[in-house]
Amino acid sequence: MEQATTLYRQWLDNCTDPALHADLLSAEGNEAEITDRFYRTLSFGTAGLRGVLGAGTNRMNLYTVGAATQGLSGYLNEKYDHPSVAIAYDSRHNSQLFAETAAAILAANGIHVWLYRELMPTPALSFAILHLRCESGIVVTASHNPAKYNGYKVYGGDASQISPEVAADIERRIAAVDYWTGIAKGTLEEGLQSGKIEYIPEETVEAYLQAVLAEQVDPEVCRRVPLSVVYTPLNGTGNRCVRTILQRIGVGQVTVVPEQENPDGDFPTCPYPNPEEQSAMQKGLELAEKTGGDILLATDPDADRAGVAVRHQGSFHRLTGNEIGVLMLRYIVQRRREMGTLPANPVAVKSLVSTKLADRLAEEMGVQMIDVLTGFKFIGEQIALLEQKGETDRFVLGFEESSGYLTGPHARDKDAVNAAMIICEMAAYYKEKGQTLLDVLEDIYSVCGRYLSVVDSYTFEGADGSAKMAAMLSALHADHPKEISGYAVTAVGDYLSLERTFAGGKAEKIRLPASDILEYTLENGASILVRPSGTEPKIKVYYSVVAGNLEAAQEIYRTAAAGVKKMLGL
Repeated sequence: MEQATTLYRQWLDNCTDPALHADLLSAEGNEAEITDRFYRTLSFGTAGLRGVLGAGTNRMNLYTVGAATQGLSGYLNEKYDHPSVAIAYDSRHNSQLFAETAAAILAANGIHVWLYRELMPTPALSFAILHLRCESGIVVTASHNPAKYNGYKVYGGDASQISPEVAADIERRIAAVDYWTGIAKGTLEEGLQSGKIEYIPEETVEAYLQAVLAEQVDPEVCRRVPLSVVYTPLNGTGNRCVRTILQRIGVGQVTVVPEQENPDGDFPTCPYPNPEEQSAMQKGLELAEKTGGDILLATDPDADRAGVAVRHQGSFHRLTGNEIGVLMLRYIVQRRREMGTLPANPVAVKSLVSTKLADRLAEEMGVQMIDVLTGFKFIGEQIALLEQKGETDRFVLGFEESSGYLTGPHARDKDAVNAAMIICEMAAYYKEKGQTLLDVLEDIYSVCGRYLSVVDSYTFEGADGSAKMAAMLSALHADHPKEISGYAVTAVGDYLSLERTFAGGKAEKIRLPASDILEYTLENGASILVRPSGTEPKIKVYYSVVAGNLEAAQEIYRTAAAGVKKMLGL
């Protein structure tokens, strides 16, 4: 507490931004509030910065963004002779301000900046890095977090989010920056006048849209089959690009949810703007019922995640990220095989925590499935590896259970604009055959078995919560259970020690980068993964269960989940 109070006084003495100074004054005398603002410096990792807006070292503000940009500038200037950086931003509070501040600081450090003139989807930033041949990129966004958050994601020259090694190097440099004297001074206007800052031209946006269109599987299906779509950008960045793509592929009827059409950092009708959440989809579902739409599409505020609900037997059903990923795999491989465009030895990539059904389906369809750590940068790395071998065309799909998808190499991050296009293609193709996407899922289950995937999250706010979460995970790494809820544990994968141990004592190396993940395989074939969230103060538990029918799978999940809660001490 003493250190937090000292930092608080330093900020009061030095902070010149009127809004931040007023915010500091509002916390005066509130020890708990001061501690939460200053007990740590907002951590910088592979996902950059993410935190609550406000004054303090543990908040997103002009100074923490400035220090991060100064640290990034030092890294780039040491590594490259003439580096350039592309910058995008979303609809959140202060996103444009933070983007322009970062641009000015980079320019003051002699770095060339390409800045989007208007808010744009995160995948358009990833595309711009490749298209403009930049050494790095920044997008100011907190993705699907509530309105009080913002974030600052950093990309490398390969258009993927930075690696753990690069993040550690930049974080070391950030720690050495003095907020008050160590950040290079400059303004957006000065950068524009000097030519160090340029706005990204409209032709780059058009090139992005064309790159997405090039990933169509069946370019005529949406022109052939009438499809009624309700779309919500959840007050974020997707409105322009998604609607343009749907119009160009021939979707004739697109109705936008009016309350969620325009950018609004308050997200007034969807406080948690995540397309995985019922509350975020509610306005769209109501409109879809009213208009008689075939599907509801939603994209999160930075348009890298997509959610879907489909009309089936007269009512709407939301699909999970795992279900959409499996449906995409089935559609892309099946339809490209029919059209003669499927590459030899096709490759799909998914995160380790995504459904095991995708592995089973890939095996059934003759596709190589690669598992990677959580974080789409690891999927982007696999695309880059294929590119190095001249085999980019083998890549057919990358996906994460958290509603992130990519079907081509035009970007190295998940792309909800791309996903919206493929989802509409799928819906039209199967509609022509008299099926909904739920019917197709049942077809997949009939071949592969009835899989159930569930994600449980446990939140730990503040300094005490952070310590408690770390202690829980440390205890799990130290003591591996032999059973969970009476189900024998047949293998434990510890991704920190990079070793998988089996019940009989045998062990094998895990050939992935070290990560704070534990994976338990049960005697009934169920898989349970436990990991901390990379962007929120949460422990997440992922269940992948297979059984003869849904009821049996649900019972296995409920029983196992009770045991995991007990194991976590919850």
